[in-house]
Amino acid sequence: MTAKKQEKLLSLEGIWKMFSGVAVLKGIDFDLYAGEIHALLGGNGSGKSTTMKIISGAYQPNAGEIFIASKKVNIPSPKIAHQLGIYMVPQEPHIFPHLSVFENLQIGLNIPDDELKKKISQILAELGFQVDLSTEAAFLSIAQQQLLEIVRGLLRNAKILIFDEPTSALTFKEVKQLFEFMRNLAAQNIGIIFISHRLNEVLEISDRISVLQDGKFILDKATQEVSQQELVRAMLPPDTKLEEGHSKADNTDFSKKKTILKVKSLSSEVFQDISFEIRAGEVLGIAGLVGSGRTEIAEAILGIDTHAKGDVEIDGLALEKRSVVGCQKHGLVYVPEDRHAHGIFLDLPNIFTTTASILPNLGKLVISQKKEESIAKSFVDKLNIKVNDLYQTSGTLSGGNQQKVVLSKALAAQPKIIILDEPTRGVDAAARQDVYRLIKDLTDSGVAVMLISSEINEIIQLSDRVLVIYRGKIQAEFEGQDINAENITAASFGEMRRSA
Repeated sequence: MTAKKQEKLLSLEGIWKMFSGVAVLKGIDFDLYAGEIHALLGGNGSGKSTTMKIISGAYQPNAGEIFIASKKVNIPSPKIAHQLGIYMVPQEPHIFPHLSVFENLQIGLNIPDDELKKKISQILAELGFQVDLSTEAAFLSIAQQQLLEIVRGLLRNAKILIFDEPTSALTFKEVKQLFEFMRNLAAQNIGIIFISHRLNEVLEISDRISVLQDGKFILDKATQEVSQQELVRAMLPPDTKLEEGHSKADNTDFSKKKTILKVKSLSSEVFQDISFEIRAGEVLGIAGLVGSGRTEIAEAILGIDTHAKGDVEIDGLALEKRSVVGCQKHGLVYVPEDRHAHGIFLDLPNIFTTTASILPNLGKLVISQKKEESIAKSFVDKLNIKVNDLYQTSGTLSGGNQQKVVLSKALAAQPKIIILDEPTRGVDAAARQDVYRLIKDLTDSGVAVMLISSEINEIIQLSDRVLVIYRGKIQAEFEGQDINAENITAASFGEMRRSA
């Protein structure tokens, strides 16, 4: 794809941003052209989010200048950013759950209802997004909530759109539709800043790629001039060694290992007749499109879905009445996909999330602060969690470090089996490698891992065996050399294909 360098829609010149005397952005320059899809990459703490918040008016720079269409501007708030034609689609959808879809889209707009509904319908049709506008937003899936945010931005006729991880919860079909629409927007001379940790998507959709590291741009190239390996290297800290993690190439014979989790004839409204086993030290990958029933299977195993039927055994013990607490007592823990809603106390010190699952172990009447701090500190060191101290509020941590805190909570329970649902969603390359290293350490110690992931490469790299879920059923099971992108993709769409 050739970059369409026309007029400059946006220019940052010499932007500095300081927090408590520490420079987060160090005199960066950044340009966005009309009709350009410009990918912005960078690890946690690189300054990527800070740059976007300055462009969208959430932060103000300490030094430097901002130009919109070659005119110097000040952006003191998101409201002014909107007036200047800038809209940021956030990674975590910001919705009002008890309002309808239409009411959510209506907020902040002074447009007559009939005209607004017509405009919404047109955008939804172009996106291929079907939703009843009277539906309460709380009942939307994560993918639908993300698309709702995109529609919200398009309703404001923005000339500069910032997409922050817009595909992280979308299906393959939805991503394809989104990319098609992004290209249509670019053809209308709208400039798009695209933030994603999925490098294959970045290489597919972008015209130009810039990489931030430690508050400075270290790469700015036309997409056609850069390789995926070069991008990965640019995002990792200096001297970081890429690790392959737990791979099918290990060739371990798990048939001789002890069965840790056994699921038999598990069924609900979303999935039917799910049966499988996971053995000690094994990674069972669960692949399939978003909406296929992967997460719902995990929730049924844990007892979160109380209406699911079927049998679950942990270490040979049948669980008659399942619950999250009961499963944990028997050695099964869960790291959910939506860490903000279900995994972490964002407004509390990170230590409280780490020890939330083991409070009875910290004292009968009074919690031992010394013991609690010792446990939390051990996970900070083990998982390489970047925190100022154990009492830093979790909400101030980067996405990758928040995910590590959630993982520490699960590991504190010393599980026999851990279910990881999208464990690297929205985290950078370095944090991803830390998670992969953790999975290898767990399996080496005999812990069984059930890995749910939308990343095919992640499933291929980490899994010893893969189940592909299609429309609530096990469509295929792959082992060894049959674990490849062609087989998994085909099975995810209901086809059966196996390597020769």
